[in-house]
Amino acid sequence: MKKTTIIDLLDAGVHFGHRTRRWNPKMKPYIYGTRNGITIFDLKITMHQLADACDFLYDVAAKGGTILFVGAKRQAQECVREVAERLNMPYMCDRWLGGTLTNQQVVLSRVKFMKDLQKKEADGSLDDLPKKEVAGLRRELEKLQATLGGIAGLTKLPDALVVVDIAREHIAVAEAHRLGIPVVAIVDSNCNPDHVDYVIPGNDDALRSIKVLIDTLATSIEDGLNESRRKLAEAPAAAPELDKDEAAPAAEDK
Repeated sequence: MKKTTIIDLLDAGVHFGHRTRRWNPKMKPYIYGTRNGITIFDLKITMHQLADACDFLYDVAAKGGTILFVGAKRQAQECVREVAERLNMPYMCDRWLGGTLTNQQVVLSRVKFMKDLQKKEADGSLDDLPKKEVAGLRRELEKLQATLGGIAGLTKLPDALVVVDIAREHIAVAEAHRLGIPVVAIVDSNCNPDHVDYVIPGNDDALRSIKVLIDTLATSIEDGLNESRRKLAEAPAAAPELDKDEAAPAAEDK
């Protein structure tokens, strides 16, 4: 994939923020100016911030880390889901379930319940239950899959979060901040960036803007994953254990 340029960001409308009456003063360092009552981001700064975020995510992936993607707003759902699945990373694209990070054992128990229902659905054992109960369980399974399906493989806390729209996903950002999990986020002009470790200032409402930024991050993550695989392939194989008789030195004659 070609390297993302400032022209790519401009074409995607990354520079458009919210109306000036909605801006958050804490985003001032990233603002170029205003046009027709709209806040305009400084794309040179956005490019610099994006590069820093890419370097960080590359390192996380190269070390075998897990990156959780979060983006439940309609414009972001398909893009975030597609990228996360391609990278084999967990994601939450329906809604953030409070306690996903700070009360993970409870959430993991719900994931286990979902997997048990999926297994029963697949092997037909659900059909042995009363019809009314089966209907209720299938409705619950559908809801669980929408909410938790993307984190079914998450067995520990992630090493980083990638978030679209921190105003909407403020609970996810707060939980990550409380636990010291670094957050990479697309941050629009109406947001408070205080709890975001890697701020990517830009339009978090337009699909094209979200896509160009997420795709750029994904490329760096993919490069990191490839580096991780390369290191594993080059790692020397563990030496085979010697048989006791072979390992023992021969006794000297006395």
